[in-house]
Amino acid sequence: MATAATLSAADSEKLSKLQSAVSGLNQISDNEKSGFINLVSRYLSGEAQHVDWSKIKTPTDDVVVPYDTLASVPEDPAQTKQLLDKLVVLKLNGGLGTTMGCTGPKSVIEVRNGLTFLDLIVIQIENLNKKYGCSVPLLLMNSFNTHDDTLKIVEKYAKSNIEIHTFNQSQYPRLVVEDFMPLPCKGNTGKDAWYPPGHGDVFPSLMNSGKLDALLSQGKEYVFVANSDNLGAVVDLKILNHLIHNKNEYCMEVTPKTLADVKGGTLISYEGRVQLLEIAQVPDEHVNEFKSIEKFKIFNTNNLWVNLKAIKRLVEENALKMEIIPNPKEVDGVKVLQLETAAGAAIRFFDRAIGINVPRSRFLPVKATSDLLLVQSDLYNLSDDGYVVRNPARTNPSNPAIELGPEFKKVANFLSRFKSIPSIVELDSLKVSGDVWFGAGITLKGKVTVTAKSGAKIEIPDGVVIANKDINGPEDI
Repeated sequence: MATAATLSAADSEKLSKLQSAVSGLNQISDNEKSGFINLVSRYLSGEAQHVDWSKIKTPTDDVVVPYDTLASVPEDPAQTKQLLDKLVVLKLNGGLGTTMGCTGPKSVIEVRNGLTFLDLIVIQIENLNKKYGCSVPLLLMNSFNTHDDTLKIVEKYAKSNIEIHTFNQSQYPRLVVEDFMPLPCKGNTGKDAWYPPGHGDVFPSLMNSGKLDALLSQGKEYVFVANSDNLGAVVDLKILNHLIHNKNEYCMEVTPKTLADVKGGTLISYEGRVQLLEIAQVPDEHVNEFKSIEKFKIFNTNNLWVNLKAIKRLVEENALKMEIIPNPKEVDGVKVLQLETAAGAAIRFFDRAIGINVPRSRFLPVKATSDLLLVQSDLYNLSDDGYVVRNPARTNPSNPAIELGPEFKKVANFLSRFKSIPSIVELDSLKVSGDVWFGAGITLKGKVTVTAKSGAKIEIPDGVVIANKDINGPEDI
């Protein structure tokens, strides 16, 4: 192992003990075992990327290309088909809907008109395939948490005009902090002894699953990777066309930061290469500067376009050494560590890598029920070909700020507390706390707060219009 040389004697012993323990874990493949040991040895050797703040430069327009400077795509459908025949769409589907109170993969939460994230993705790609006579395949990268459910779910698309492939990302053992041994060796045989090591794992997993070689043999060239919960991550021909023409091996879509995105990673120019800078890498004394919108104007949407041959080359060379994100957890009172990597951090290893500064509409993630309220409301429309599009009647370019109390956290509770989703085209902000129930056909405008005091309940009647009001009891409505 290349990195072992830099380990202290104590750490080397730790690692070899761990290695022999891991070699006995027959639940995982040899690829997973060696990938895990590699990750741990990189972690122990402390090769954490410390950024020299003085070397950070703001990327120029050559490196982070403004979207509106991209060439328009040829009108000729035959040329468009040629472009699309080189493309594969990959959705990161390893996450569960637990934070929103749902069981199973997050991608099966119903977003709009009874359609789930996955339904919309399938409709979009089916329509592309039909319109241009191409066959863009859909890949779903599952984790061991979502694999079985997803296999059952995709059966319903068997008759669709779309080829769907699923593969699993790696399964690594959680590390017990106290003695640096794998949790599964401690008699914990359940799922919570294991973890999926972040979406940086997409590259080796694509290769190890055999999918990468299969796609290359079909003449595919680029993969468009995105989170399955980002409704704005739709296939964009201008981006694909640009990358093919300019032979860019990697492209990260970034978009201008608002105050809500201060924690998102940003692109910088560093020692002649474009690189992702995450808040975790920023020295304490520069954190406020990192969060400022003046110096770091853009953030990573995690919509990534990557050349398949380049992935193969770099995985084979074992060159993708992304920053390690240590994620401490507790399982049944035992302190454990899981080491993860992020796909966006891989940008610095690819040749001619760029960012493209895209419109905010390409970043519409649903992380909480407050986001669900936005996309289910009249602020958005659903087109026949599966796209969630902002209502042009909204003049304010930014979305209303929505803050819902814990009573609304789970999808089921959220749905039961709104008889129907209010009209919010003219809303600036909404803050709801306590035991609040909304009737049907309500319109909210301007700044609205609804606060039910402890033990009290507020029911907002059907059909009311509430504009710029603080409601603390029924008498305020």
